[in-house]
Amino acid sequence: MARWVRRPPSVRQVVLVVVVIALCLAIAGFEWLFGWPEALTPNSGGVPRIRP
Repeated sequence: MARWVRRPPSVRQVVLVVVVIALCLAIAGFEWLFGWPEALTPNSGGVPRIRP
């Protein structure tokens, strides 16, 4: 933020940051309202092992 005060960013960069923050808040709000989808929950099977 101090860097932004010393050398203000372009309008395009500010809009990009605001859009990213809004997208993160929207995803968090959706997850808070409706919960985590079961299809995106990984199966609990422990750590996969790699055999040589």
